[in-house]
Amino acid sequence: MTKIEKATFAAGCFWGVESAFCQIEGVISTTVGYSGGHTKNPTYEDVCTDKTGHAEAVFIEFDPQIVSYEKLLEIFWSIHDPTTLNRQGLDIGSQYRSIVFYHDEGQKIKATELKDKFEKSGKFSQKIVTEIIPATTFYRAEEYHQKYLQKRGIVRCKSK
Repeated sequence: MTKIEKATFAAGCFWGVESAFCQIEGVISTTVGYSGGHTKNPTYEDVCTDKTGHAEAVFIEFDPQIVSYEKLLEIFWSIHDPTTLNRQGLDIGSQYRSIVFYHDEGQKIKATELKDKFEKSGKFSQKIVTEIIPATTFYRAEEYHQKYLQKRGIVRCKSK
C-alpha cells in the first residue's frame, strides 16, 4: 500500500505554482489556498490587503514512490525567483513570498540542505530569501481559483 505524502509551497501567484506541480507524474492532487498568516478563514480579498500574513500557497499530495520530495523541491526552486522578497515578477506583497512549509523534520532537513546547495552553487546571483517554516493551517481558496489555468485550457493537469 502506497503512503501518500504532503507538501506545501508558496512561490508567487498560486495559479502558476499549481500549474507547474499538477503536471508532474506522481502528484495526486493540488489545492490552492492561503497559509502562514494569522487571520482565520481568509478570503482572496482579505489576503490581497497584505494584512493577513498569509501567502498564496499550494498544498500537494504526492506518491513518493513515483516522485520524491527532493524532486518537488527542485521544481519549486526552478519555477520562481527565490531571491526576491515579497514579490514575484509584477506581483508585489507578502502574499507572494517564497516559502517551503514543511510537514515533518525530514522535509525541513531536505529543504534546508537543498536551499544551502543552491546558495553555494552560484545559480542565483543574490541571497535566497525563501522561508522554511512548519506547515500551518491551510485555508482552501475559493473554487474559482482551483485549477484556474487548467479550466482555461492553458495547462493540462495529471493530478486531480
